[in-house]
Amino acid sequence: MPDPAVQEALARFASRPPEQVLADLGSSPDGLSDDEATRRLTEFGPNAVRTHAARAWPVLVRQLRSPILILLFLTAALSLFLGDVTNSIVIAVILVASVGLGFVNEFRAEQAVESLHSRVSRRAVVVRDGAARQIDVVELVAGDVVHLGLGSIVPADIRVLRSEDLLCDESILTGESLPVEKNPTPVPADAAPGDLASCVLMGTVIQTGSCMGVVVATGGRAEFGRIALGLGETQPQTEFQLGLKRFSFLLVRVAVVLTSLIFLANLVLQRPLLESLLFSLAIAVGITPQLLPAVVSTSLATGARRLAQRRVLVKRLVCIEDLGDMDVLVTDKTGTLTEGRIRFTGTMSVRPEVSDEEVAVLGLVATEADFTGGKVSTVGQNPLDAALWQSPAAAAFEPSRYAHLDVTPFDHHRRMTSVLVRDGEGTVSLVAKGAPEDLLRICIGTSDAALALLAEQFDSGARVIAVASRPAVGQKRISIADEHDLVLAGFLLFADEQKANARESLDRLEALGITVKVATGDNARVTERACADLGVISGGTLTGVQINGLSDAELGPAAEQATIFARVSPEQKARVIRMLRANGRAVGFLGDGVNDALALHDADVGISVDSATDVAKDAADIVLLEKDLGVLADGVVEGRRTFANTIKYVLMGTSSNFGNMFSAAVASVFLSFLPMLPGQILLNNLLYDAGQLAIPSDRVDEEQVRAPAHWNIGFIRRFMLLFGGISSLFDFATFALMLLVFNAGPGEFRSGWFIESIATQTLIIFSIRTRRVPFLRSRPSTGLTVAAFGVVAIGAYLPFSALGPLLGFAPLPAPFFLALAGLIVVYLLLVEFAKLFFYARVAAPPVPERRRAPSHRIGRRAAAFSVGHSGASGFRPASSGPRSRA
Repeated sequence: MPDPAVQEALARFASRPPEQVLADLGSSPDGLSDDEATRRLTEFGPNAVRTHAARAWPVLVRQLRSPILILLFLTAALSLFLGDVTNSIVIAVILVASVGLGFVNEFRAEQAVESLHSRVSRRAVVVRDGAARQIDVVELVAGDVVHLGLGSIVPADIRVLRSEDLLCDESILTGESLPVEKNPTPVPADAAPGDLASCVLMGTVIQTGSCMGVVVATGGRAEFGRIALGLGETQPQTEFQLGLKRFSFLLVRVAVVLTSLIFLANLVLQRPLLESLLFSLAIAVGITPQLLPAVVSTSLATGARRLAQRRVLVKRLVCIEDLGDMDVLVTDKTGTLTEGRIRFTGTMSVRPEVSDEEVAVLGLVATEADFTGGKVSTVGQNPLDAALWQSPAAAAFEPSRYAHLDVTPFDHHRRMTSVLVRDGEGTVSLVAKGAPEDLLRICIGTSDAALALLAEQFDSGARVIAVASRPAVGQKRISIADEHDLVLAGFLLFADEQKANARESLDRLEALGITVKVATGDNARVTERACADLGVISGGTLTGVQINGLSDAELGPAAEQATIFARVSPEQKARVIRMLRANGRAVGFLGDGVNDALALHDADVGISVDSATDVAKDAADIVLLEKDLGVLADGVVEGRRTFANTIKYVLMGTSSNFGNMFSAAVASVFLSFLPMLPGQILLNNLLYDAGQLAIPSDRVDEEQVRAPAHWNIGFIRRFMLLFGGISSLFDFATFALMLLVFNAGPGEFRSGWFIESIATQTLIIFSIRTRRVPFLRSRPSTGLTVAAFGVVAIGAYLPFSALGPLLGFAPLPAPFFLALAGLIVVYLLLVEFAKLFFYARVAAPPVPERRRAPSHRIGRRAAAFSVGHSGASGFRPASSGPRSRA
């Protein structure tokens, strides 16, 4: 429930003048001192809705929520009550060990998530001791004076002190799609929370303009923070999670059918009710890869740690699969194909009466920098303005000679900034600078020579910003409507050098089956030149104007063909992404700016960088610590490796478990005794699963990461039936060996089948893990090899150990092990031949259509303020062409 006292405090700050608010908070326009900010941070805690500290109890509860486990615990208790002490203790110990293994591995995965979140930071421009600086948003405290610009996610509840054309998107709090105007004017004391126009609230987004404000509430005390804490955080399911769910349904159907038939058959044969129930439930557990959640968590956590070592941070572990799934990457040019270090190279005047130096001065004036007191603060400025202020041209600039009277900030539709400025002589002018194509539309008298000069610079690959002005006598305010009849003064020239490893990175992505397309707000000629210099074979260029002229039916094939999308708006980028997805492509988008947020939201996997704007990082699934396509290629490989290792466990678990439990079901009907006791089945399952926990660190063949891979339940079902059938065939051979050759009693029979079962279903991993010849052409990891042979050794030793009689085992004669060795060799050889047949014939049916979960991203924005520092098969590669994707 909302806290009335907190809401009343926020309304009180909104209704008071800015000067009074600063006084109430013990602050000033110069902000807090470092010492005072530190004291408040210690007293009130970090500005975080929640931390991502790993907590043991929720993980343990998830382990205990399995209905089958709960039923087995109850059955063990009933067995104890009826006097079967030994069996009940064995079952209980095995189940506790199974839960313990799952808990340890999932908790380690939670710790990996905690470590990752501590490395993803968001920055805010704050005034401390009178100087602007950038700090982590978790360090903000009440009384801090902050600057917010276009695209900023508001990091706390803030009372506006000064604003410039400020519009705020409050849809996350109010559901309203239209932006709300904000300004410093106090509101009535009885204003509703949705009408606090003098405040910007945590979690909302600055859509237009900029402001300076003072923090009045942080963390869980902010309006958004209290809502987020009350509702918790929900995240949409990824394609990987949906695949796991479909797989789980498959197992449930198989387990229900098999166990029901076993239970009914044993009742018809007049077996004891409790024994039949225990055996049926043990079969249900045995057919289920009990540690699948732990193996999946371990695989994802291992992948996340490897990705982090490669400077790729995953905001949600399950997004690793989405990264590997990608087959089209749409990326910005700056920082990926180029170094991203923009350098001012000079000016070019196009009017005889205006010198190059005067063009530079006009460019410096037409920024959103604060000229207060004759000093210029460039903290948080865009890269082009920052490069201009760091150039020699800025050294001769005297900010004290100019006064900003008003500003119309940059936005991604106009692509320009306009300022109303008064110089030292009292002359008032409107000065604008921006993209030449847009600025020239509001200029008059532009000569052909100027246009030719512009074309020449574009063809050379230079980034060009146009500067224009006109007199504005008597004006005190300006708006977009005043942007007309300007006279072009000249051009500001910038350079961004080509990245040294860009060509190599593009080649790597191509080898991974990923098509790279470039979407940029830059000029088409500049982008084409950059791509040509890298040897990129272009499929054509679409400009924003051309995209607007195409219907969706026309844009779909055009977007598939084009390589470059130039001078595109945020909405046009997002539309291109949607059309590529409609073509059946799995689309990744790499962007770091405010104008990239929509495309990041609409992509299958949104990728940003640690230096990106808040709104871009918030919309992304993956955060790169280095904006480099080579780093991204490493991430794709790791994503595919993680998925491949997860599927290894799924394939071997379903096939061998299904085969063994089917054998047990058949044998229970025809034998006069149970082929394996319930506790032995559970022990078999526990040993087998424990050995497979080494799979996440296994090596992956090169061909398994060459192309995207996806869940295919139909493939898994066919794999289970074929290889499970082969497993059952050798189980029946073992039954015949025990009964006809060794005349085994119940104890010897169960020992023999237990050892054979452990050996076959464990050693088959070496065949299933690769399409190649195991060991000779595909070497497993040392950890997996040791784990697999270790489990077989333990299984073979148990009947001879002191625990053997307690578990219901009896020792076996030495000739049995010779016969077993021969059976295992024949079994593994037959599996190899079956593998060749299966991948050549049975695996041929295409991957079925998949439906993707709705792309709800509100949960991601909620996570924006929860970062704390406290602590070819079922994976059959898709074709290189478009895939069916709903």
